[in-house]
Amino acid sequence: MSLLIGDNAVVSIHYTLTDAEGNQLDSSQGSEPLVYLHGNGNLIPGLENALVGKASGDELNVALAPADGYGEPLPQLVQEVDRSIFQGVESIEPGMAFQSQDPQGNAQRVVVTAVEGDTITIDANHPLAGVELHFEVQVVDVRPGTDEEIAHGHAH
Repeated sequence: MSLLIGDNAVVSIHYTLTDAEGNQLDSSQGSEPLVYLHGNGNLIPGLENALVGKASGDELNVALAPADGYGEPLPQLVQEVDRSIFQGVESIEPGMAFQSQDPQGNAQRVVVTAVEGDTITIDANHPLAGVELHFEVQVVDVRPGTDEEIAHGHAH
């Protein structure tokens, strides 16, 4: 009998992620499978929940509402800033992405959504916030996590 996916299992999966219109957003096909420690917040909640109880060789299709993926876009993460904060950047255009720091000092990605003179609108929401996600998943392997992996909170 094979090990079932549950807390502290190291799981290897191949996946293809599409949006509601079928546009491919990401895939592990053609590369190494994604390996993670289950139950430690290493996957989005809806996908992790859908994998509970599955075993090596299982295949599943999972449709996730935004709340079970990257959440809904938060209006407070969209703000207007002065061009001067982009020191050393000559040209700023919508679609450009930058790394910044949140108030706690954590790195975060922001995307320029509008440029009006010296006023730049940036959005720090996850790019997939508000998007319905569709996963095709194949479970490649499931094994118990080692004591070290469990202590560190991720697969090695």
